[in-house]
Amino acid sequence: MQGKSLSVEEAQEIATQALVQLSGDTEQIGRFLAFSGIGPDMIREAASEPGFLAGVLEFYMMDESLLLAFCENAGIRPTMMAAARYALAGGMDDYA
Repeated sequence: MQGKSLSVEEAQEIATQALVQLSGDTEQIGRFLAFSGIGPDMIREAASEPGFLAGVLEFYMMDESLLLAFCENAGIRPTMMAAARYALAGGMDDYA
């Protein structure tokens, strides 16, 4: 991952790693499901939706300790999470 911005594919890879780590933590996945408004049986389907992976990254960015733990485990800088979210949101600062 070099250069000034991430490709959508690189951003998707980071977000997918984040989702996998999140799914291994019962408490955090519960918080994420409540945040996203989806049920556990809907995760696979929702993951194919354009904004879902950006939402995963947004969830991490709302919790500094969760964000830092993921970045340490994944070997990436916290700023990469923001860059990945930006790439997945189509370059828009706010998305809905």
